[in-house]
Amino acid sequence: MYGAILGDMVGAPYEFDRGDKSKEFEMWNKWVQFTDDSVMTIAVADGIMEAGKDSGEEQIKEALVKKMRAWGNRYPNAGYGGRFFRWLFGPDPKPYGSYGNGSAMRVSSAGWLYDTLDRTREVARWTAEVTHDHPEGIKGAESTASAIFLARTGATKDEIKEYVVKEFGYDLSRTCDEIRPGYFHNESCQKTVPEAITAFLEGESFEDVIRTAVSLGGDCDTLTCIAGGMAEAFYGIPEDMKANTCERLEDDMMEVLNRFEKIRLPRG
Repeated sequence: MYGAILGDMVGAPYEFDRGDKSKEFEMWNKWVQFTDDSVMTIAVADGIMEAGKDSGEEQIKEALVKKMRAWGNRYPNAGYGGRFFRWLFGPDPKPYGSYGNGSAMRVSSAGWLYDTLDRTREVARWTAEVTHDHPEGIKGAESTASAIFLARTGATKDEIKEYVVKEFGYDLSRTCDEIRPGYFHNESCQKTVPEAITAFLEGESFEDVIRTAVSLGGDCDTLTCIAGGMAEAFYGIPEDMKANTCERLEDDMMEVLNRFEKIRLPRG
């Protein structure tokens, strides 16, 4: 999950097309900080762990709702979208048909917890359905978690690309150079997840994936969060970058991450 959280932090200063679409930028500038993407990434992991990762749909979904609302109330000013904000703080938290990219940015823990792709996709689907129950919202979560699972378990990038195209129908034929000029802020899974996967596929190291994702612009804290989760699963994360990430997190967040590290499955 560190890769996803780092991606959120590093991409945050350039959200809403505030960057210059370049890979050359100061990685750890003073505006680098966690946003709602990191809060909900941690909340989803916390929910799965509270329910027990091998629990059934009802138990996991109940725990997800509980933990997502608890973490949202703990960090109410993290930058949530309007409909999700009402879900967090309203009296009746029901799914609301969203296909926003929030379902994909928060799902990375599911890619690390299970030893089969079918179970990974099942739990990823549940993490989406508590809010983002539109087919595109579910697809965004499942495809992201699947790519992380495959990257973690030794698949090549060509194999990951082939699986995603076959199973989810995303167009991964464009290069980042082709995407970049006409790509602008968009908060849907349809216009974020394929671009994030492309940045991961094109990047040549963990850091290069992060820089490539940021360079695309758009909703680039979320885009880079998604790509960063895949990059960590494929490359690992450099210790200095992990340390910089941890320095910017609160103690309660680190407590969840430390528990997660003890039960997640290894790379390879």
